[in-house]
Order: sequence, then C-alpha cells, then structure tokens
Amino acid sequence: MAQSLYIHWPFCLAKCPYCDFNSHVRERTDMAAWEAALLADMRAEYDATVSHEPLISIFFGGGTPSLMPPKLVASLLREAERLWGFAPDIEITLEGNPSSVEAANFADLASAGINRVSLGVQSLRDEALHFLGRLHGVEEALAAIETANRHFSRVSIDLIYARPEQTPEQWHQELSEALELGTSHMSLYQLTIEPTTRFATDVRRGVFDPLDDDPAADLFALTREMTAKAGLPAYEISNHARPGEESRHNLTYWRYRDYHGIGPGAHGRRAGIATLRHKKPENFLAAVERHGSGMSEQRRLGIREQASEALLMGLRLTEGIDLADLSRRFSIPREGLVNSEKLALYSDLGLIAREDDHLAVTDAGMPLLDALLGELVPEELVAQ
Repeated sequence: MAQSLYIHWPFCLAKCPYCDFNSHVRERTDMAAWEAALLADMRAEYDATVSHEPLISIFFGGGTPSLMPPKLVASLLREAERLWGFAPDIEITLEGNPSSVEAANFADLASAGINRVSLGVQSLRDEALHFLGRLHGVEEALAAIETANRHFSRVSIDLIYARPEQTPEQWHQELSEALELGTSHMSLYQLTIEPTTRFATDVRRGVFDPLDDDPAADLFALTREMTAKAGLPAYEISNHARPGEESRHNLTYWRYRDYHGIGPGAHGRRAGIATLRHKKPENFLAAVERHGSGMSEQRRLGIREQASEALLMGLRLTEGIDLADLSRRFSIPREGLVNSEKLALYSDLGLIAREDDHLAVTDAGMPLLDALLGELVPEELVAQ
C-alpha cells in the first residue's frame, strides 16, 4: 500500500496570532545535532513499519521548513529513499512563508529534491497581512511566488478569507488577483478563532467581531464558483486544484492511508497505530539520545475509531466515500457506518449526494460540514 512521510521542523521566524503559540523560536540551532536526530528518528520509524512500499509523497511542514539548510533537506531525502524507496513520480512538498529570505533558498531547495512548495501567502492586501500578524508584505509575497514558479514544478498558495467586515466585492477582487498568479493549487481557508490565541483574546475584548455565519457562507459559495470557473475546482472543503494537481500528501490523510511522522510534534498513522513524537525540541532530542527515536506515544486504534476517522476525513473530499470499501476495510456492516435516518433526511434536503454505496457532501452541504458529520457518524463509532 502506498505510503507517505511527514517531516516536522519545529523552528519559526516568529510567533503568529492565529495559531496556538506552540511554535518554537530559536536564534541558534545545532544543525549537525538535528540532522543526526532526525535521521535516527526516521530509521526508527522505518524499523517499526510493517509495509515497506515506496513513498508516494514527502511533506516538510511545521514551523518554517523553508529555512532548513538545503543540505539537511537533501540528507533527509537521501535516507528516506534508501529506506523506503521513492515512487517514480513522488511528490516532495515544502511549506514556506513568501519572504525574500526564504525565497533566496528556493533554488538550492529545488536542487536538494523539493518539487512542490506551499506558500503561506494568507492575503494579497497589506492591511490584512498586518491584521493576521504576518511578517511579509504583498510585494514580497508576489516576488516569492514568481521565484517559486521558476524553481518548482508545482506551487500552492494559502489564503485566508471571511475576515472581519470583508465583503463579497472585496473577496472577489482579491481572489481574482490570486487566480491570475497561475499556481496550480490553492488552499482557501475561512478565518477561524482558535481558543488561547491572541485573536480569541481580541474578540473577547471587543477589538473586532468575527464575520457572521451567513456572510461567511456567501463568501464560501463565491469561492467555489470562482475557482471552478478558473479551472481549479474544489477537491476538498478548503482545497482547490487543477485536475491532476491535487496534493497527493494531503489526499493520504483524507483517504485515511498510512503516513509516517518524524520530528518534534509529528503525528503519524500506520497499520492502525497512532504515533506522536515529543513536541518540545529539547524533549525530542533527549528521547532520541535515550531511545533512538523521538516517540512520545504509540496507541493502537480500535476498529470503530479507525472507521470514524476515515468517515470524518473522507467526507471532507468532493469525491466522498464508498461505504462498501470502508465496510471491507474495517469489517463493519455498511448500516453501522452512518446513521441511516439522518442520511435519508440530508439526502432529501440536497446536502448529501448518494448513489448506491457512494456518499458525497454537496456544495450546498459543505458549509454545514461539521454539523453534518456530527449527525451522520453514529455515536457508537465516535464514542470509545
């Protein structure tokens, strides 16, 4: 079975206001020590792996992996290929911020083996970038995208919309400009206010009010309409791509296939086991020194828990799920996978499309996805 590898790099340039402040900022990093630790962690993960099929994707994520030394990236890729082997068309993605500092690394990162980059542009408006706490400006972001297009065969950009007081006219103009940039993949997320973040504090203090649900739903519909017309239809609730340019790595998650996580804080799923590495860099390094890996936790997932996760992830996709396939994978009767009464109701309302054993959330249902999942997935699957 095809497999993927996730490599988590914990170091950031700065903390940002819309995440959980768990990013670790370091001025001096012993790269030799980190190379040795990550390689050891990778070998330990390989040794624990049952299936040694070639990797179809590798994803460098976490803090600011585009600031990783290209020599370190190349070393990790060489070892991954030696251990698992690479599929002929392997996708190797690196997350990055669209700053001039990181863009200066793009040529060397491409030479190291990166063939896809995902840039956290977040907005094409300077005032919005300031509100979001980003360190780059629009001009710098556009220059970074241009540089990325020269060096990588595939480029994705992230944007955040449904910002406070944002109008359909404003988002239409901004998204139009983004679509003209010519990238093959776009991740378009509605602004969410996460607990314990600065944004949550600002909302509580009345600094700003989040956009209401109805205007946000209008922007969601506009986003789907515009991206489809531009040839980048939605293939997941927030992700859009030219046909054939979908993120293979993220599809691994959403189709509930195995992926190996290494590095501080990395999660993984393999053969029904959930893995978690130590989050703090210091604890991760100490664990590798003591035990040969950065593993913090390994937990055998129950069949019902796996089925629940597969349903919750798969229904995010435009392609939906196949109940017969999930029934075979988890040895659970099809009628035990979804609430039949709720399924019939939401099918009648046009929120779920059903054809035999195939289910998919419709465009009308996607803005209500969280509520639908809570109703469709039986409590006996979710409750463990």
